[in-house]
Amino acid sequence: MNTSLWIVSPPKDEANKLAQELDLPVEIAQIIANRGISNPESAYKFLFGTLDDLYNPHTMRDMKVAIARIKQALSRDEKIIIFSDYDVDGILSVVMLTKALETLGGNVEYFIPNRLKEGYGLKDKYFDFVLNKKASLIISADCGIKATGFVQKAKEKGIDVIITDHHLPGEKLPEALAILNPALPDSGYPDKNLASVGVVFKFIQALFEHETYSSSIPHYLKLVAIGTIADIAELRGENRIFVKYGLKGLENVSNIGLKSLMDTCGLRGKNISVADIGYRIGPRINAAGRLGNADLAVQLFFSKSLPESLELVNHLDILNTKRQKIEEKILAQAMEKIKVRSLDKRYKLLILGCNEWHRGVIGIVSSKLKDIFYRPVILFAYENGRAYGSGRSITELHLINCLNGCKDFFLSYGGHMQAIGCVLPREKMNSFKKAINSLANEMLAKEELRRKIRIDAKIDFNSINFDFLEKYFLLFPFGRGNPKPVFLTERAEVVSIPHKIQNKHTKLLVRQKDRTFEAIGWDKPELAQSIKKYAIVDLVYSLQFSEFLGEEKISLSVEEVKT
Repeated sequence: MNTSLWIVSPPKDEANKLAQELDLPVEIAQIIANRGISNPESAYKFLFGTLDDLYNPHTMRDMKVAIARIKQALSRDEKIIIFSDYDVDGILSVVMLTKALETLGGNVEYFIPNRLKEGYGLKDKYFDFVLNKKASLIISADCGIKATGFVQKAKEKGIDVIITDHHLPGEKLPEALAILNPALPDSGYPDKNLASVGVVFKFIQALFEHETYSSSIPHYLKLVAIGTIADIAELRGENRIFVKYGLKGLENVSNIGLKSLMDTCGLRGKNISVADIGYRIGPRINAAGRLGNADLAVQLFFSKSLPESLELVNHLDILNTKRQKIEEKILAQAMEKIKVRSLDKRYKLLILGCNEWHRGVIGIVSSKLKDIFYRPVILFAYENGRAYGSGRSITELHLINCLNGCKDFFLSYGGHMQAIGCVLPREKMNSFKKAINSLANEMLAKEELRRKIRIDAKIDFNSINFDFLEKYFLLFPFGRGNPKPVFLTERAEVVSIPHKIQNKHTKLLVRQKDRTFEAIGWDKPELAQSIKKYAIVDLVYSLQFSEFLGEEKISLSVEEVKT
């Protein structure tokens, strides 16, 4: 029944020290130590960090130059154009920058390329748009760090470019007036993990610091939280503070468009979680860009009337439903290809392509396949002689490094450790598959493809008491870099007959000594057959909380069971 490797974090000396100095249950201290936080001062900031703990934005390279140039443009009423990416991070970066510059009286427009027709990044072909608008200053958001050609062209025409980005640079930096990117080795900024919305927030912080609008800075954190979560940025350091305060701010929203979106998601007036952003709000914003019209999402945040905002939200909802159906179809087709050809038995990295697949959706499907087969996946949509790829990876393989080893195949490529995008000529696909599979074979050992469950601590049910839960809530928000804690309870007794829910999940009651919990195996219907009443089991799970009849209920979300 158990196929995963259970890796239990050993007790740490640092955890005992943190438990004593911060008055924490040792299991909570162990979780913090497992996140690489070993001294009490860092742990205190992790648990209780506030906006006062944010870094000075001027420590970021080129910030003073960028601010000076913006102020010059504002004083001269120069035309400013913001170029951005079409995902949630890019869309909300545009919204934030446009709102901030308009607040200061700026003459500003934005341009987001059509994902399907134009693709990602600052391209030379957009330059006619800049000239037609008579712009003298360009700001990029969530793109631009590799746009050497575009920036050179702008420089020749006397047009300044400020790049705000968080992606890794290429071999050569663009010769822009200013580059705000914490990922640069010489950025000077202590936190390298900001999403684009985080970089833009630091820009706005610096821009507003001596203005009468400085009190409005925290309001931008609502959008920063959404963009940071949607971009799956690490919830550590500043990102953790952004998200913590942004989620709190989302409980009281004044923007008409955002309010309408939250109503549609059934979230207004509720405590908003990372999961709510990741599965409800983010996908609806993202659907616009994925299916080719990111401008719809931007318009929503600038909507001035309820009827208009409701119409836009309805449109986004329709697009999201369409996206889900396309995604389900691609996933079913990909699964069939993998099973029929036993690709998961033959290859450490799965590569699939199809003429019919929608390139705005293949990244989501890659992520699902990666989770199902626990190996890196790159899916390709073939269009007009080109192969458009989107890939996701497991932690054991640095996917962008893998692509770096095949860079001669690409017309363009980029991304992160665990998510990439690329374009190459269709006729090079067979050669590319051989080359990248050869690299994956070298970089991935066979045992690394076994799914692993990393367990934070062993715990008895009696230890899950009021004091434990009070401190547990301090660990929120959970996400990448601070995953939801996973516990192991040994020798618990199954005290009910396990039964299926909706033919998809399994529910059972488990007891240890005098404590009983409801346990649910989400998407694990097989547990209902494999576990019997009165069985003694070792249970790996995370805690989940729900409201029932006005009271908070705790249950166990089952990862795996050993009998």
